[in-house]
Amino acid sequence: LHGRKHTTAQKFANRKIVLASMLSTMKTIARSPGARLIVHNGARAMSYKIDLKGKVCFVAGVADAQGFGWGIVKAFASAGATVIVGTWPPMYKKFLDMIDKGFGEDAILQDGSTLKIDKVYPFDGLYSTVEEVPESVKQHKHYVGLSGYDIKSVAEQVKKDYGKVDYLIHSLANGPEVEKPLLEVSRKGYLGASSSSAYSLIAMVQQFGPFMTSGGSAISISYIAAEKCVPGYGGGMSSAKAALESDTRVLAWEAGRKWGIRINCISAGPAKTRAANAIKKVGTALFIGCGQVSSNDLMCRPRMASLASSIAPSSSTLPTRLLPAASSRPMMSALPPWRSART
Repeated sequence: LHGRKHTTAQKFANRKIVLASMLSTMKTIARSPGARLIVHNGARAMSYKIDLKGKVCFVAGVADAQGFGWGIVKAFASAGATVIVGTWPPMYKKFLDMIDKGFGEDAILQDGSTLKIDKVYPFDGLYSTVEEVPESVKQHKHYVGLSGYDIKSVAEQVKKDYGKVDYLIHSLANGPEVEKPLLEVSRKGYLGASSSSAYSLIAMVQQFGPFMTSGGSAISISYIAAEKCVPGYGGGMSSAKAALESDTRVLAWEAGRKWGIRINCISAGPAKTRAANAIKKVGTALFIGCGQVSSNDLMCRPRMASLASSIAPSSSTLPTRLLPAASSRPMMSALPPWRSART
Protein backbone atom coordinates (compact mmCIF):
# COMPACT_ATOMS: atom_id res chain seq x y z
CA LEU A 1 0.00 0.00 0.00
CA HIS A 2 2.89 2.34 0.70
CA GLY A 3 2.73 4.86 -2.14
CA ARG A 4 1.53 2.35 -4.74
CA LYS A 5 -1.48 2.85 -6.96
CA HIS A 6 -4.22 0.30 -6.56
CA THR A 7 -7.25 -0.51 -8.62
CA THR A 8 -10.70 -0.17 -7.12
CA ALA A 9 -10.91 -3.95 -6.82
CA GLN A 10 -7.65 -4.07 -4.89
CA LYS A 11 -8.80 -1.33 -2.52
CA PHE A 12 -12.02 -3.20 -1.78
CA ALA A 13 -10.03 -6.39 -1.26
CA ASN A 14 -7.77 -4.64 1.25
CA ARG A 15 -10.75 -3.23 3.13
CA LYS A 16 -12.35 -6.67 3.16
CA ILE A 17 -9.26 -8.13 4.82
CA VAL A 18 -9.28 -5.43 7.51
CA LEU A 19 -13.01 -5.82 8.17
CA ALA A 20 -12.69 -9.60 8.35
CA SER A 21 -9.91 -9.29 10.92
CA MET A 22 -11.93 -6.84 13.01
CA LEU A 23 -15.02 -9.05 12.85
CA SER A 24 -12.99 -12.06 13.93
CA THR A 25 -11.70 -10.19 16.96
CA MET A 26 -15.16 -8.95 17.94
CA LYS A 27 -16.53 -12.48 17.73
CA THR A 28 -13.70 -13.67 19.97
CA ILE A 29 -14.37 -10.94 22.53
CA ALA A 30 -18.12 -11.56 22.36
CA ARG A 31 -17.57 -15.12 23.54
CA SER A 32 -16.09 -13.78 26.78
CA PRO A 33 -18.30 -14.14 29.87
CA GLY A 34 -20.08 -10.89 30.68
CA ALA A 35 -20.29 -9.61 27.12
CA ARG A 36 -23.66 -8.38 25.93
CA LEU A 37 -24.98 -6.63 22.87
CA ILE A 38 -26.65 -3.25 23.27
CA VAL A 39 -28.28 -0.80 20.87
CA HIS A 40 -27.38 2.88 21.03
CA ASN A 41 -28.81 5.43 18.59
CA GLY A 42 -29.69 2.68 16.20
CA ALA A 43 -26.17 1.23 16.15
CA ARG A 44 -25.21 -2.05 17.74
CA ALA A 45 -22.23 -2.06 20.09
CA MET A 46 -20.57 -4.39 22.57
CA SER A 47 -20.85 -3.60 26.26
CA TYR A 48 -19.29 -5.40 29.21
CA LYS A 49 -20.24 -6.18 32.75
CA ILE A 50 -16.83 -7.18 34.01
CA ASP A 51 -16.25 -8.07 37.65
CA LEU A 52 -12.63 -7.49 38.64
CA LYS A 53 -13.14 -7.41 42.39
CA GLY A 54 -10.11 -8.85 44.16
CA LYS A 55 -7.85 -8.10 41.19
CA VAL A 56 -4.85 -5.76 41.40
CA CYS A 57 -4.01 -3.50 38.48
CA PHE A 58 -0.75 -1.51 38.31
CA VAL A 59 -0.78 1.36 35.82
CA ALA A 60 2.58 2.95 35.05
CA GLY A 61 2.54 6.43 33.57
CA VAL A 62 -0.31 8.33 35.26
CA ALA A 63 0.35 11.95 36.21
CA ASP A 64 -2.91 13.77 35.45
CA ALA A 65 -6.54 13.24 34.50
CA GLN A 66 -6.09 13.65 30.76
CA GLY A 67 -3.89 10.84 29.50
CA PHE A 68 -4.72 7.33 28.34
CA GLY A 69 -3.43 6.02 31.67
CA TRP A 70 -6.14 7.91 33.55
CA GLY A 71 -8.83 6.47 31.30
CA ILE A 72 -7.50 2.97 31.95
CA VAL A 73 -7.41 3.61 35.71
CA LYS A 74 -11.09 4.57 35.62
CA ALA A 75 -12.06 1.58 33.47
CA PHE A 76 -10.44 -0.93 35.82
CA ALA A 77 -11.73 0.85 38.93
CA SER A 78 -15.25 0.83 37.46
CA ALA A 79 -14.94 -2.95 37.13
CA GLY A 80 -14.02 -3.24 40.81
CA ALA A 81 -10.26 -3.75 40.59
CA THR A 82 -7.83 -2.37 43.15
CA VAL A 83 -5.89 0.21 41.14
CA ILE A 84 -2.38 1.37 41.99
CA VAL A 85 -0.31 3.68 39.84
CA GLY A 86 3.28 4.61 39.09
CA THR A 87 3.94 8.32 38.55
CA TRP A 88 7.01 9.96 37.06
CA PRO A 89 9.00 11.44 40.00
CA PRO A 90 8.96 15.06 38.70
CA MET A 91 5.15 14.87 38.72
CA TYR A 92 4.78 12.70 41.84
CA LYS A 93 4.18 15.37 44.50
CA LYS A 94 2.03 17.44 42.17
CA PHE A 95 -0.12 14.41 41.36
CA LEU A 96 -0.60 13.65 45.05
CA ASP A 97 -1.76 17.25 45.54
CA MET A 98 -4.21 16.79 42.66
CA ILE A 99 -5.61 13.68 44.32
CA ASP A 100 -6.06 15.52 47.63
CA LYS A 101 -7.90 18.36 45.89
CA GLY A 102 -9.98 15.97 43.81
CA PHE A 103 -10.52 15.70 40.08
CA GLY A 104 -14.19 16.60 39.99
CA GLU A 105 -16.14 15.01 37.15
CA ASP A 106 -12.95 13.40 35.81
CA ALA A 107 -12.99 11.08 38.83
CA ILE A 108 -16.59 9.91 38.50
CA LEU A 109 -16.92 6.21 37.64
CA GLN A 110 -19.61 4.50 35.59
CA ASP A 111 -21.76 3.77 38.65
CA GLY A 112 -21.58 7.36 39.84
CA SER A 113 -19.07 6.72 42.61
CA THR A 114 -15.76 8.56 42.95
CA LEU A 115 -12.51 6.98 41.81
CA LYS A 116 -10.14 5.82 44.52
CA ILE A 117 -6.50 5.12 43.69
CA ASP A 118 -5.28 2.73 46.33
CA LYS A 119 -1.62 3.82 46.24
CA VAL A 120 0.72 5.98 44.18
CA TYR A 121 4.36 5.03 43.71
CA PRO A 122 7.10 7.27 42.31
CA PHE A 123 8.11 5.44 39.15
CA ASP A 124 10.72 6.17 36.48
CA GLY A 125 10.71 3.70 33.60
CA LEU A 126 14.11 4.93 32.42
CA TYR A 127 15.88 3.01 35.20
CA SER A 128 15.61 -0.75 35.68
CA THR A 129 17.57 -0.86 38.96
CA VAL A 130 18.71 1.66 41.55
CA GLU A 131 22.29 1.19 40.35
CA GLU A 132 21.33 2.70 36.98
CA VAL A 133 20.18 6.00 38.49
CA PRO A 134 22.90 8.66 37.99
CA GLU A 135 23.98 10.69 40.99
CA SER A 136 22.93 13.86 39.14
CA VAL A 137 19.37 12.54 38.95
CA LYS A 138 19.31 11.59 42.63
CA GLN A 139 20.32 15.15 43.52
CA HIS A 140 17.87 16.80 41.12
CA LYS A 141 15.26 18.95 42.86
CA HIS A 142 12.41 16.77 41.55
CA TYR A 143 14.03 13.58 42.87
CA VAL A 144 15.42 14.74 46.21
CA GLY A 145 13.49 13.08 49.03
CA LEU A 146 12.31 10.23 46.82
CA SER A 147 13.75 6.73 46.62
CA GLY A 148 12.88 3.34 45.21
CA TYR A 149 11.52 4.75 41.94
CA ASP A 150 13.41 2.37 39.64
CA ILE A 151 11.42 -0.48 38.09
CA LYS A 152 12.88 -3.26 40.24
CA SER A 153 12.39 -1.37 43.50
CA VAL A 154 8.79 -0.48 42.66
CA ALA A 155 8.03 -4.08 41.71
CA GLU A 156 9.48 -5.32 45.00
CA GLN A 157 7.43 -2.79 46.97
CA VAL A 158 4.23 -3.68 45.11
CA LYS A 159 4.82 -7.37 45.83
CA LYS A 160 5.35 -6.55 49.51
CA ASP A 161 2.21 -4.39 49.65
CA TYR A 162 -0.19 -6.53 47.59
CA GLY A 163 1.45 -9.91 47.03
CA LYS A 164 0.43 -10.04 43.38
CA VAL A 165 -0.43 -8.09 40.26
CA ASP A 166 -3.12 -9.33 37.90
CA TYR A 167 -2.91 -6.61 35.27
CA LEU A 168 0.17 -4.61 34.32
CA ILE A 169 -0.36 -1.47 32.23
CA HIS A 170 2.51 0.26 30.43
CA SER A 171 1.22 3.75 29.66
CA LEU A 172 4.43 5.70 29.44
CA ALA A 173 6.71 7.10 26.77
CA ASN A 174 9.26 9.85 26.50
CA GLY A 175 11.24 11.30 23.62
CA PRO A 176 13.84 13.84 24.79
CA GLU A 177 14.08 15.23 21.25
CA VAL A 178 10.54 14.51 20.09
CA GLU A 179 10.24 17.90 18.34
CA LYS A 180 13.23 17.17 16.12
CA PRO A 181 12.79 15.38 12.78
CA LEU A 182 14.60 12.07 12.50
CA LEU A 183 17.33 13.64 10.36
CA GLU A 184 18.30 15.88 13.26
CA VAL A 185 18.00 13.46 16.17
CA SER A 186 21.16 12.69 18.14
CA ARG A 187 22.16 9.18 19.12
CA LYS A 188 21.50 10.06 22.76
CA GLY A 189 18.01 11.34 21.96
CA TYR A 190 17.17 8.32 19.80
CA LEU A 191 18.33 5.80 22.40
CA GLY A 192 16.60 7.76 25.13
CA ALA A 193 13.27 7.48 23.34
CA SER A 194 13.68 3.72 22.84
CA SER A 195 14.83 3.18 26.41
CA SER A 196 11.93 5.07 28.00
CA SER A 197 9.21 4.02 25.58
CA ALA A 198 10.08 0.45 24.59
CA TYR A 199 12.68 -1.20 26.81
CA SER A 200 10.72 -0.06 29.86
CA LEU A 201 8.03 -2.61 28.93
CA ILE A 202 10.61 -5.40 28.84
CA ALA A 203 12.00 -4.34 32.22
CA MET A 204 8.51 -4.17 33.73
CA VAL A 205 7.59 -7.65 32.53
CA GLN A 206 10.94 -8.96 33.82
CA GLN A 207 10.30 -7.61 37.31
CA PHE A 208 6.52 -7.95 37.66
CA GLY A 209 6.11 -11.20 35.70
CA PRO A 210 7.32 -13.56 38.47
CA PHE A 211 4.50 -12.51 40.83
CA MET A 212 1.75 -11.86 38.27
CA THR A 213 -1.12 -14.31 38.44
CA SER A 214 -1.39 -16.96 35.74
CA GLY A 215 -3.89 -15.72 33.18
CA GLY A 216 -2.99 -12.12 33.93
CA SER A 217 -2.24 -9.57 31.26
CA ALA A 218 0.31 -6.88 30.45
CA ILE A 219 -0.88 -4.12 28.10
CA SER A 220 1.07 -1.32 26.45
CA ILE A 221 0.03 1.57 24.19
CA SER A 222 1.39 2.09 20.69
CA TYR A 223 0.67 4.50 17.86
CA ILE A 224 0.24 4.22 14.09
CA ALA A 225 3.61 5.97 13.58
CA ALA A 226 5.12 2.56 14.32
CA GLU A 227 4.29 1.50 10.78
CA LYS A 228 3.43 4.68 8.86
CA CYS A 229 5.17 8.02 8.51
CA VAL A 230 3.60 10.67 10.74
CA PRO A 231 5.44 13.97 10.10
CA GLY A 232 6.15 15.81 13.33
CA TYR A 233 6.22 12.67 15.47
CA GLY A 234 9.99 12.85 15.77
CA GLY A 235 12.84 12.21 18.14
CA GLY A 236 12.96 8.53 17.18
CA MET A 237 9.55 7.95 18.78
CA SER A 238 8.20 6.19 15.68
CA SER A 239 11.11 3.75 15.93
CA ALA A 240 10.45 3.29 19.64
CA LYS A 241 6.81 2.41 18.98
CA ALA A 242 7.84 -0.04 16.26
CA ALA A 243 10.19 -1.68 18.76
CA LEU A 244 7.40 -1.76 21.35
CA GLU A 245 5.14 -3.67 18.97
CA SER A 246 7.89 -6.09 18.01
CA ASP A 247 8.76 -6.68 21.66
CA THR A 248 5.08 -7.35 22.38
CA ARG A 249 5.15 -10.33 20.01
CA VAL A 250 8.34 -11.78 21.50
CA LEU A 251 7.28 -11.18 25.11
CA ALA A 252 3.93 -12.83 24.36
CA TRP A 253 5.78 -15.97 23.37
CA GLU A 254 8.32 -15.94 26.19
CA ALA A 255 6.33 -14.59 29.16
CA GLY A 256 3.23 -16.53 28.11
CA ARG A 257 5.08 -19.79 28.43
CA LYS A 258 7.12 -18.87 31.48
CA TRP A 259 4.42 -17.29 33.67
CA GLY A 260 1.14 -17.93 31.84
CA ILE A 261 0.43 -14.26 31.18
CA ARG A 262 -0.75 -12.51 28.01
CA ILE A 263 0.94 -9.50 26.43
CA ASN A 264 -1.17 -7.11 24.35
CA CYS A 265 -0.53 -3.78 22.69
CA ILE A 266 -3.26 -1.27 21.85
CA SER A 267 -2.68 1.23 19.06
CA ALA A 268 -4.63 4.25 20.20
CA GLY A 269 -5.92 7.07 18.07
CA PRO A 270 -4.85 10.70 18.66
CA ALA A 271 -6.08 12.48 21.76
CA LYS A 272 -5.24 15.68 23.60
CA THR A 273 -2.93 14.23 26.23
CA ARG A 274 -0.01 15.87 28.02
CA ALA A 275 2.36 13.86 25.82
CA ALA A 276 0.63 14.99 22.63
CA ASN A 277 0.75 18.61 23.73
CA ALA A 278 4.53 18.31 23.95
CA ILE A 279 4.65 17.91 20.17
CA LYS A 280 3.89 21.51 19.31
CA LYS A 281 4.11 21.05 15.56
CA VAL A 282 1.58 18.23 15.47
CA GLY A 283 -1.99 19.49 15.41
CA THR A 284 -5.43 18.10 14.77
CA ALA A 285 -5.19 18.77 11.03
CA LEU A 286 -2.06 16.63 10.77
CA PHE A 287 -3.62 13.70 12.64
CA ILE A 288 -6.64 13.77 10.34
CA GLY A 289 -4.44 14.26 7.28
CA CYS A 290 -2.61 11.02 8.05
CA GLY A 291 -5.90 9.22 7.43
CA GLN A 292 -5.95 7.56 10.82
CA VAL A 293 -9.29 8.78 12.10
CA SER A 294 -12.12 11.06 11.21
CA SER A 295 -12.62 14.34 13.06
CA ASN A 296 -15.37 12.68 15.11
CA ASP A 297 -12.94 10.14 16.56
CA LEU A 298 -10.47 12.48 18.23
CA MET A 299 -11.61 11.63 21.74
CA CYS A 300 -10.84 7.92 21.75
CA ARG A 301 -9.59 7.62 25.35
CA PRO A 302 -12.82 6.09 26.76
CA ARG A 303 -12.94 3.51 23.96
CA MET A 304 -9.28 2.65 24.35
CA ALA A 305 -9.63 2.29 28.12
CA SER A 306 -12.73 0.11 27.71
CA LEU A 307 -10.85 -2.12 25.28
CA ALA A 308 -7.97 -2.48 27.75
CA SER A 309 -10.25 -3.55 30.60
CA SER A 310 -12.09 -5.95 28.26
CA ILE A 311 -9.07 -7.88 27.01
CA ALA A 312 -7.22 -7.99 30.35
CA PRO A 313 -9.33 -10.56 32.29
CA SER A 314 -8.27 -14.19 32.07
CA SER A 315 -11.87 -14.97 31.05
CA SER A 316 -11.14 -13.28 27.73
CA THR A 317 -10.24 -15.78 25.04
CA LEU A 318 -8.64 -13.10 22.89
CA PRO A 319 -5.16 -14.18 21.83
CA THR A 320 -2.19 -11.88 22.09
CA ARG A 321 -2.61 -9.17 19.47
CA LEU A 322 -1.95 -5.63 18.48
CA LEU A 323 -5.36 -3.98 18.64
CA PRO A 324 -6.52 -0.71 17.09
CA ALA A 325 -8.57 1.78 19.09
CA ALA A 326 -10.61 4.30 17.09
CA SER A 327 -8.54 3.74 13.99
CA SER A 328 -8.81 1.81 10.76
CA ARG A 329 -5.46 0.07 10.98
CA PRO A 330 -5.50 -3.73 10.67
CA MET A 331 -4.91 -5.95 13.63
CA MET A 332 -1.67 -7.89 13.88
CA SER A 333 -1.63 -11.20 15.69
CA ALA A 334 1.47 -12.17 17.64
CA LEU A 335 0.39 -15.81 17.60
CA PRO A 336 -1.92 -17.84 15.37
CA PRO A 337 -5.56 -16.90 16.11
CA TRP A 338 -6.32 -20.32 17.55
CA ARG A 339 -3.55 -20.13 20.14
CA SER A 340 -3.19 -17.86 23.14
CA ALA A 341 0.04 -16.95 24.84
CA ARG A 342 -0.81 -19.36 27.63
CA THR A 343 -0.90 -22.54 25.52
